[in-house]
Amino acid sequence: MSGIVAAAIAAHVPTLGLARNTPDYQQGLATAERAMGEAIRTALKPDLWIILSSHWVATFDWPVTCQPAHQGFCVADEAPQLIPGSPYEYRGDSEFAGALVEAFNAGGVPSQRNDSEHFAWDYGTFVPMQYLDPRGDVPVVVLPAVLMSTLEECLRAGEIVHATAGRLRRRAVFVASSALSHALVRGRHNWPAPERMQADQRFIALLKAGRIDEAVAGFADYCRLVRAEMDGRPLATLLGAARAMAAAGAVLAGRQYGGYVQSSGSGNAVMLIAAAGSLVQVA
Repeated sequence: MSGIVAAAIAAHVPTLGLARNTPDYQQGLATAERAMGEAIRTALKPDLWIILSSHWVATFDWPVTCQPAHQGFCVADEAPQLIPGSPYEYRGDSEFAGALVEAFNAGGVPSQRNDSEHFAWDYGTFVPMQYLDPRGDVPVVVLPAVLMSTLEECLRAGEIVHATAGRLRRRAVFVASSALSHALVRGRHNWPAPERMQADQRFIALLKAGRIDEAVAGFADYCRLVRAEMDGRPLATLLGAARAMAAAGAVLAGRQYGGYVQSSGSGNAVMLIAAAGSLVQVA
């Protein structure tokens, strides 16, 4: 099987960047991402990570990282005291990335190549990847959150990602690096408001049950209620990829790794969506 073989939600709160900065109540997020990454790499054997980061923000087009390798130091611009310059080194996939740019443009999703030798990962990319694939075994292509994109465009982008991976015979895992609720307040210990936590739990339950069409149908209302990160664009792209998986015949289900965790008023979860049979393998 090729295409998107699994879709994941990963937390990227900046206190996960360095272990010394991670409070006790967020340790479970790091543990969950390690466990999910190990399970994915062992059981599903992907040959590509495609990660859409909430913190690489593009305005008009969808630039795609086409570099053959990613190497540098990640600095959290908004919190350099938490991630002051952490090294990373991963392979890229120039063939896939270039094909995705062409497919995006052909499908009405405006896209550009990112070939810059000086491009550096944001912490929304770095934090999940250091746990999902700490040795850099699997190549990575990075996508941004695009301010001018609608939720419908994001859904379509996710479907195009799946189709392109299938055409190039990649076994790819799509990762949405995003919180759920994202009505931020000062004070990292603070939880989302009760009604937002309840909405997050309903959304998680839909994903666990593989009810992707229902999640899509109510997604705009959900995003407004919880003030979803980047207005829900990363999660919408994930839903588009999952919807394409289902349309190709996969009977989907979801699994949550670890618990639901707060960070400055946001709600965070680590989840994997895949064919039900695959989830048995990654248990």
